Amino acid sequence: MASLETLLETGEPCLRDPRPGGYRPTMTYPLSRIMSTASAAYGVYALAQPSHLWQALHSDLEDQAGLELLGRTYGVRDTAISTLGILGRSDKTVRSSMLLRIANDLGDAAVLGARTEDPDIRRKVLAVTLGWAALNTVALAIDTARSR
Repeated sequence: MASLETLLETGEPCLRDPRPGGYRPTMTYPLSRIMSTASAAYGVYALAQPSHLWQALHSDLEDQAGLELLGRTYGVRDTAISTLGILGRSDKTVRSSMLLRIANDLGDAAVLGARTEDPDIRRKVLAVTLGWAALNTVALAIDTARSR
């Protein structure tokens, strides 16, 4: 049940915390959930347009089928993990989802960065993958600090 006092004081509805004597915001880790929503959107896009990966990498014809499969794999992975981050009921679930996202972004940077021969495209790949890892890390750090 929402606390009317908290709603009037802060403008944010709160639910009764199951722990004695406390209330907590209805949505915890808001920045992490926003980042998870953005990652889920990418996941859906990757499933709908798996060719985006080989097109962005300007890959050779022989690599295109494998990169489409990788694009679909990214779509499934990112949609599943991000859904946990969006809909997770506990802070632990959202944090775990974010840590998986960060680890995946760093792994993507390592794999795609090492595989990309063109230095300009490699810089773009690293900017995107490391950029997402950094944004997810900042969102998680801010949310974690606010929750304490």
